[in-house]
This record gives sequence, C-alpha cells and structure tokens, in this order.
Amino acid sequence: MAVAAVNKPSRTAAREKRRQQLIDATMKCIGRKGIGGTTLADVAKEAGLSQGIVNLHFQSKDNLLQETLRRLAGEYRSQFERTLKQSGPSPADKLLALMKLDIKPSICKPAKLAVWFAFWGEVQSRPTYRKICDELDRHYDEVVEGLCAEIIADGNYRNVDASTTAMALNSMTNGMWLSCLISRKNWDRKQALAAVQSYLSSSFPEHF
Repeated sequence: MAVAAVNKPSRTAAREKRRQQLIDATMKCIGRKGIGGTTLADVAKEAGLSQGIVNLHFQSKDNLLQETLRRLAGEYRSQFERTLKQSGPSPADKLLALMKLDIKPSICKPAKLAVWFAFWGEVQSRPTYRKICDELDRHYDEVVEGLCAEIIADGNYRNVDASTTAMALNSMTNGMWLSCLISRKNWDRKQALAAVQSYLSSSFPEHF
C-alpha cells in the first residue's frame, strides 16, 4: 500500500508532464499552420511521440484544442493575478503593471499571439472556445474597470467614465498584439509602452 501511495503521485506528474508536452507541441503547430491545418499527426511529430499517445491523452483533436485554449487562458490569468499581487499598493500602480504585462515578451510575442488569434477566429462557430475566452475577458474587464473607478474616485475626475476607459485600454492592448503579430519587424515595445502611458496620463493626469 505504501508503494502504491508513492507511485500514484509520480504517475500523475508524469501524465501531466506528457499532456503539457503535447499542448506545447499543439501551440507550435497552430502558430505555423493554423487550427484547420493542424492534425494530430502534426502534433505527435512535433512532440516526438506517437499519434497513439496523443489519442491516449486527448482522444480527439477537438479535445486537444479545447485543453490547449484552457491552458493558454489559464497561463495568462495566472500571470495577471500574480502581477496584481506583486505590484504597488495603489490602483494606479496596479493598472500600469497590468498594462505593462500585456506588452511583456512572455505575453506579447508573435509565436504566442498567433495561437490566440487563431482561436479568436474560431469563437463565432465554437461555443466552447467562446466560453473560455469570455470568462477570461470578463475577469480582465472587471478588474481593469474597477481600478479605473478607484482612480477616478481618488482624483475626483469629472467626465471620465471607468467603463469607457477600460474599454479603450483593452482595445489598445488588442491593437498592439495585432501589430506585434503582423508587423513584427517594425513593432517597438518601448513605443507601445509610451503610448499606453500617454493615454493614462491624458485620462488621469494626477496619477500618471
């Protein structure tokens, strides 16, 4: 019984490691071929495994894609929450930290953005993809809008709407991600950050 108790966590860890290996391979394939062009055989080859192993862990391409999107969204949310926790105490500190997060190399890089945009292109016809993306977007919007509302109250800003400002910041991020993906040679991370800071300064001059 003691041996079984020790081996079970080990088997679970090995299984999770293999699943992550396959998800990483799936992201690489989607980045090169898109969702429609990616096959289970492609994923197996990229991971250096047999297609039978892919089928064992995910049973179908659809299951693999859903889990890949969940993992991608979960990874972003973890970094989002960690940034909130580790940033300065004021709402302005936290808001700027979140905006910086969205243009960090770990988030804003063509290889990863290609996967995000591939999934976003499918949400209209894939309710599961839409649900995963909507849950992440809803949380993002609630946090950013809440921080904007706190800054507005603290600075007694008039004619500044928290919801509108949060929407504008989200639109800026999406636009920067698209520019990074399609104009990677001309895209400049420092300019992107300067643009965000300029908008924040114009909206909340007493805080930025």
